[in-house]
Amino acid sequence: MMRKWMLCFLLASLVILSHCSQTGGGSGEENAVPVEIMEVQLGQVKQSLNFNGDIKAEIEVKVFAKIPDRIEQLSVDDGDRVRKGDPIARVLATTTEQAVLQAEAGLSAARAQEANQKVEFERAQRLQRENAMSKQQFDAIQTQYEAVSAQVKQAEAVLASARSQLKDATITAPISGIIGKRYFEVGDMAVPSMPVVSIVQMDRVKIALDATEEDLGRLAIGQKAEVQVRSYPGKIFEGKVLKISPVLDPVTRLAEVEVLIPNPGYKLKPGMYAEAEITTGILDNAIVVPRYCVIESTSLRTIDGEDRVVRNYFVFVIDDSSRARQRRLDVDYLNHKNLAVGGGIAVGEKLVVSGQNNLRDDTLVTIAEREGAE
Repeated sequence: MMRKWMLCFLLASLVILSHCSQTGGGSGEENAVPVEIMEVQLGQVKQSLNFNGDIKAEIEVKVFAKIPDRIEQLSVDDGDRVRKGDPIARVLATTTEQAVLQAEAGLSAARAQEANQKVEFERAQRLQRENAMSKQQFDAIQTQYEAVSAQVKQAEAVLASARSQLKDATITAPISGIIGKRYFEVGDMAVPSMPVVSIVQMDRVKIALDATEEDLGRLAIGQKAEVQVRSYPGKIFEGKVLKISPVLDPVTRLAEVEVLIPNPGYKLKPGMYAEAEITTGILDNAIVVPRYCVIESTSLRTIDGEDRVVRNYFVFVIDDSSRARQRRLDVDYLNHKNLAVGGGIAVGEKLVVSGQNNLRDDTLVTIAEREGAE
């Protein structure tokens, strides 16, 4: 009897399990993956090159002392504005001052001697006209007068040189601008090998960038550049390509490219680290795909007999049956924001922009409302 009861119990259990498996209780249903989508459209993609560099003043001049002596006066400090010819500093010039005094005394003596000799020469001229003096005597007096006149000119030149050197004791600004750096204090010994100050003009600033050989083919003078610095997050300073070096550095194989930027308010300061994006072209009427919705992968392919690493770009689109379809993109150009696509998707298709990492080909999806959508 016990065996019969056990057998009946097993048969009943099998019947119940079979019924549950047929009805399923929902356990066999496919779960839909929520995604956000956007419609593929034509748009504009900016072609650009990105560089890093240091900001420099458009013009920077270092001012040196011509007289090696102690600095007795400084008229400027860092950040002061100066005009061309304004005094910057003065160095002691005792020796030069003495040289000026000696030159002045020498010139006075030479002029006095010239005056005396001139009187003698004029008297000789009268006597020579009256035939009261021989030509030999007249020529001797004339030679002495000319020699004294030459000494006067020499003394004048010595005095002018001494005064010029004394004038150099006062260091003046060779250009108008702002004192970028003062290198000395009062009492320091000025030396010709080290500048006293540097003067910068910052109405415009420049960035020197290093471009590769490949980049040079896409760069041109006048192209627009957008510059950002860490001091002003999110703010873009616009400039233009001013110069492109005609030669490459033989060691680095890089060419210097100079970008000039207007600098109202002097927000950009020499020495700042900057990131520059130079626009090299615009692709109009291109199929635009945001880069954040693209799945990137690499693969090894044999091209022209060589193994090369190839980067692939994939997206998911949603068909009319609400299923995800993986597409491989033919990319014409890409930047850090968008891809310009030449094939793989078409205008009007539903592109997955969120949730694509949870998808496989033929996955059932449900469309979630995008944040910010009405």
